[in-house]
Amino acid sequence: MIWAIVAALAPTLVILLALSGMISAAETSMTAASRGRLHQLERDGDRPARRVNRLISNQETMIGAILVANNVINIFASVVTTQVLGAAFPGWLGAAIATAVMTVLVVVFSEILPKTLAIARADDVARALSIPTDWVVRIFGPIANGAQWIVRHTLRPFGIKLSMETDVLAAHEEIRGAVEYHHSEGLVESRDRWMLGGVLDLGEMDVSEVMVHRKAIAMIDADLPPREIVLAALESGHTRMPLYRQDPENVVGVLHAKDLLKAMADADGKIDELKIASFMRQPWFIPETTSLKDQLAAFLKRRTHFAMVVDEYGALQGLVTLEDILEEIVGEIEDEHDVVVPGVRPAPDGGVVVDGSVTIRDLNRSMNWNLPDDEAVTVAGLLIHEAQTIPDVGQVFVFHRHEFRVVEKKANQLTVLQISPPEAPPE
Repeated sequence: MIWAIVAALAPTLVILLALSGMISAAETSMTAASRGRLHQLERDGDRPARRVNRLISNQETMIGAILVANNVINIFASVVTTQVLGAAFPGWLGAAIATAVMTVLVVVFSEILPKTLAIARADDVARALSIPTDWVVRIFGPIANGAQWIVRHTLRPFGIKLSMETDVLAAHEEIRGAVEYHHSEGLVESRDRWMLGGVLDLGEMDVSEVMVHRKAIAMIDADLPPREIVLAALESGHTRMPLYRQDPENVVGVLHAKDLLKAMADADGKIDELKIASFMRQPWFIPETTSLKDQLAAFLKRRTHFAMVVDEYGALQGLVTLEDILEEIVGEIEDEHDVVVPGVRPAPDGGVVVDGSVTIRDLNRSMNWNLPDDEAVTVAGLLIHEAQTIPDVGQVFVFHRHEFRVVEKKANQLTVLQISPPEAPPE
């Protein structure tokens, strides 16, 4: 009698458990598959990879449909098993046996086994199951969307408002977390960590955070004789020089070294006969609130590497170059004409003595520290922000587990600071 029941039940259970295992493997492989490899395969014309990328693009609906389908199959298998065994074993014994049997079968053959295989060969399994998964999403997707609608409206009275477009985790934060984790495990070097973080930060930083301040810009008076302009351009060591008239705020053009050399060649070396206004370039003014990501795209689109930064009133604030943005990714770029002025010097206590104009990002990179740069760009700006005043020479402050000491000050500008190494965090 028992063997007859098992023989009658086995084919149905095998089919249902196989379907459940296939759906579980599809869920795991779709979420664990390599996005980069799948996109490359799609570009190479692989149709299963194209289907997988289309399914992953609407991941919430896909996972919801898979969840609904998997539960429908498992519940149906449990009901069939309970009814068959309940007829053979009257009372609660049949239900208990059915529960034990289905728990073992579902956990082993519909969850652990297929998911282990899917993790080991995620890309291949995802491509192999792309067609069944597509049909599951087509059939159960509307049901999953309806369930999501019910959940959102159920949570709304409790003050939890979720839109259909709500992201559980932003992509760049997911990448940043992965980089930080692998860095802590020793699999990513500090330099690579900073470079990857710099790329992710481009959309969150403004040009005002990396620009050369107007006080530090090397400019040339356009009304000077041509010979003096040429000498000033040679002494600066820069390829591009802003030109102004009467007031440094009044930038009228940009002198490019190549244009200057070409003009000198055309004039047979007669420097005094040069007409600077004839070959100087028009300045490009941009708002200080422009993000580095947008400015990088603008540099590439306009095929120029130099822009003047102005505030909302049109007043000159500084200048930014393509090199300034790239340095946020790869670190300081120095060529044979750069004048290297070390702004970070080691102190006897293991800390540093820094110029107030050193940026917090550069200090963090050089010392592998984690000083915040949300409210200030430079080290001096951070101290002023935290102290809520302009400190005097000799004053000491403790912020963010570091001790800041004012060493030198000119007027209201903090020029030199001494910063201790970070204290050990409290246990």
